[in-house]
Amino acid sequence: MTNDTIFALSSGLPPAAIAVIRISGPGAGEALRALAGRLPAARRASLTTLRHPLDGQLLDRALMLWFPGPATATGEDLAELHLHGGRAIVRAVESALGLVQHLRPAQPGEFTRRALANGVIDLAEAEGLGDLLTAETEGQRRAAIAVAGGALSRAVAGWQEQLLMLSARVEALLDFADEDDVGADAVDIAGLQSGIAALHAEWMGWLARPRAERLHDGIRVAIAGPPNAGKSTLINALAGRDAAIVSPMAGTTRDIIEVPLALSGMPFRIADTAGLHEGTGDLVEAEGMARARAWIDCADLLLWLGNPAEAPTHPGLCRVAAQADRAEAIADWADRSCAADVIVSARTGQGLDALHQWLVESARTLLPGDGEVAINQRQAAALADAAAALATTPPDLLLIAENLRAARVAIDRITGRAGTEAMLDALFGRFCIGK
Repeated sequence: MTNDTIFALSSGLPPAAIAVIRISGPGAGEALRALAGRLPAARRASLTTLRHPLDGQLLDRALMLWFPGPATATGEDLAELHLHGGRAIVRAVESALGLVQHLRPAQPGEFTRRALANGVIDLAEAEGLGDLLTAETEGQRRAAIAVAGGALSRAVAGWQEQLLMLSARVEALLDFADEDDVGADAVDIAGLQSGIAALHAEWMGWLARPRAERLHDGIRVAIAGPPNAGKSTLINALAGRDAAIVSPMAGTTRDIIEVPLALSGMPFRIADTAGLHEGTGDLVEAEGMARARAWIDCADLLLWLGNPAEAPTHPGLCRVAAQADRAEAIADWADRSCAADVIVSARTGQGLDALHQWLVESARTLLPGDGEVAINQRQAAALADAAAALATTPPDLLLIAENLRAARVAIDRITGRAGTEAMLDALFGRFCIGK
């Protein structure tokens, strides 16, 4: 870890009522002395006058706080300056800090990265914090705060303890089975196999949960059907704005139009797709329909606005009788053998509440439940490797010991004990400068 001391604005961009500049590293105390002439009492706010370290020019009247390490957010000496939040004041104080020896501006995520390096948090908690910073819906906030608060890390700690106990029992059986002072439980092979099977079953349950990516990216919803079925009008009604061009002319939509929405605190990505029909030989039209079919195939939910008999087979299908304000459209649906799931008029608003409710209820089956910790793709890959190592229990104790070792290595990747610099660079690169 570098011995540099870093600083950055950690509050919102000015102008604001207050601007908070954080300083972390071995020179944090020296930075306070350079600008304020003294160190305040630890962990108590102190009013001070900040002056330029070279010419003594007044910079601001501010509050300063001093947190000696290692019991700090970064595990290092840490200081905060609570300034008046004008742009000129912030620029002046940052410029003055840059003149203090061994101080430099922080890189994105560098405060949190130092917390990770110093053992204040682990990798899973750092990922949860990153998700919390970008959370836009209530569901994202709840899931991120659970991981950032250590819910996943506590589960991993329990798994690590169980793996170590199982490994110890194997080693006892290998090395001391003939010794009189080894308890009977140490050589209980059936109990050992039962413990391994229970841990594997628990991991498979975690892997069966909805992934965190669905919370971040949103439930993918395709609006599909033939031309002029009301798809663009429907997506505009759901979005509450003119996201797609609406025209009585068939084939207006040629490409995918995605609209991100939050419904009842749940994230959605709703796509208006090109009308599906037999085609006219137009290459652009054919490409639009190919993209529409591809989006339908990967969508979590499908709102089908065409003939129900022609609806694609899809696990998340909702047959929508659109354009309910048109008598001929309703008569057309009444003549069909398959009833609509929802009757909607995007123009009058009829049925939109029912469609909203259907989307939300369907999303609840695809997103993590309240209080359920959602793991991301990286964490799931590590957990899957651990589960694969314990999928079978070979008769050879040496092989069991090796499988347990492989599982421990995989589990360690979740909390960062086996992390790589490239992965850490990618993670902290999405953090803001002052975090």
